[in-house]
Amino acid sequence: MSLLVVGLSHRSAPVSVLERASLNPDAQGKLLQDTVAAEPAAEAAVLATCNRIELYADVDKFHAGVAELSTLLAQHSGVGLEELTPYLYVHYEDRAVHHLFSVACGLDSMVVGEGQILGQIKDSLARAQDLHSAGRLLNDLFQQALRVGKRAHSETGIDRAGQSLVTFGLEQLAAGGDVETWARGKKALVIGAGSMSSLAAATLARAGVAEVVVANRTIDRAERLAQILTEGDDTDVLARAVPMESVPAELTRADIAVSCTGATGLVLTAESVAAAVEGRTGQPAAEIEDDRRTESRQDALPPTSVGNDDNCPLDLAAVQPGFSVMGEAAVAGMDAATLEQHAAWVAGGTVDRREGARSGPEADAELIGALAATAATVGRIPERRRPQPVDEPQRPEPVLFLLDLAMPRDIDAAVHRLAGVRLVDIESLAEASAGAPMAADVDQVRRIVSDEVAAFGAALRAAHITPTVVALRTMAADVVASEIARLDGRLPGLDDKHRAEITQTVRRVVDKLLHAPTVRVKQLAAEPGGAGYADALRTLFDLDPETVAAVSRAEDSTTQKDRGPA
Repeated sequence: MSLLVVGLSHRSAPVSVLERASLNPDAQGKLLQDTVAAEPAAEAAVLATCNRIELYADVDKFHAGVAELSTLLAQHSGVGLEELTPYLYVHYEDRAVHHLFSVACGLDSMVVGEGQILGQIKDSLARAQDLHSAGRLLNDLFQQALRVGKRAHSETGIDRAGQSLVTFGLEQLAAGGDVETWARGKKALVIGAGSMSSLAAATLARAGVAEVVVANRTIDRAERLAQILTEGDDTDVLARAVPMESVPAELTRADIAVSCTGATGLVLTAESVAAAVEGRTGQPAAEIEDDRRTESRQDALPPTSVGNDDNCPLDLAAVQPGFSVMGEAAVAGMDAATLEQHAAWVAGGTVDRREGARSGPEADAELIGALAATAATVGRIPERRRPQPVDEPQRPEPVLFLLDLAMPRDIDAAVHRLAGVRLVDIESLAEASAGAPMAADVDQVRRIVSDEVAAFGAALRAAHITPTVVALRTMAADVVASEIARLDGRLPGLDDKHRAEITQTVRRVVDKLLHAPTVRVKQLAAEPGGAGYADALRTLFDLDPETVAAVSRAEDSTTQKDRGPA
């Protein structure tokens, strides 16, 4: 097995990078085609969700594969390779299998335990099959991942550990309150008619909203979703479809708006949201200035001034307001050599301080010298900037609740500053989920994942030797046929009954001689490090490599004909 995955997710990259690196369906298809066309990769599949972009491939060289897959991700995402590389993670062979199985079980999701990822994995497999980029390895891998995910949800209580991203987002909009109580009687606007938007519409309908309006660029899909909601047995919601051009007008009527489209630009700008709020209330949606927090922080900390800025190794323009350019906060992250230079600069400077503070540049130089000695031992001084907390400015109660589940974002982040609006997006969901408690069932799911990874690896290794065993038995059958032909030449008068008995006897002897070795070699090949047994078998019996390869191609062709999406 030479399975390789290169990707980035909410765990490795900030949302701003994920947003820029997101791939629409067309870009995903082009990435798959370019990956299988590249030299190191024989198969490829892309798993792209709102919080991850991962490229899976069967490669023949590890280092060349990592370089090629990383380059392809950078090219198709539009984020430069140098900028993207620090956020990429790489998994290989069993670790790659473990990663995908963990993803399928919801262990790597932003909301631990959510089951929506299974549908996204299924879609990824279907896309790779449609483009013929998934071969035997990735078909088996992704279908097994789906089975493992379903097993985790059916055999454990992982569902109690998390919900779908939609449910979690609605809980954040409800500010921790009961979603059904908060949503009851409200009017909702759902922008988009894909899987995430459909889930949001259904969740809102079950929560008790009075109306769901679905807006989509393809009106037929919006009408189909509205019809499904209207005919649902578990809700009595009023649902209707509108074209995208109606979104500004519908936004003035809506209490809740959920957006998840494949648009590359903003669907709702700050100006359009402000206009909607003004249309509802008759009052402009004034911005809450972020500068107040900065001003409060500056008032809360003692001022510091420097007599001479010349030769200072610190970028004074980049220093956050309220921090001493002489103190530990300013030198956080510096290496030893820079710290020593900074200490020398401090020793020659002058500082104005409040009464009662320790005075004199010598004290600062002594402190920074000690920090330099520490840095020389441990490498760097860790970041320790901690501004004093200040009171947040009072916000009015929201009249419009916005949930943005798209990547890249559909709703302008500047909406966060509008009074009367509460916006929850992928970035705020990531922050909220960081401290979410994990259920005890997670440990059980991890054990399931470990067992399934071991079983998958053993099956894959055993399957790897099967073509060699088949080629060996084919060679043995050819030897039997050849010897029986020689016997016919030596004993031309042999009757059919005796000839058949001799043929059967020779075949039984060959089968018995090969039975124990072939069974044992399959067992050994299934163990870790067992890949070499196939090579040993080919060498011992002088098997033709082309015969083995032909068996493998025949098996792959048969498997492809019988295989479909799980």
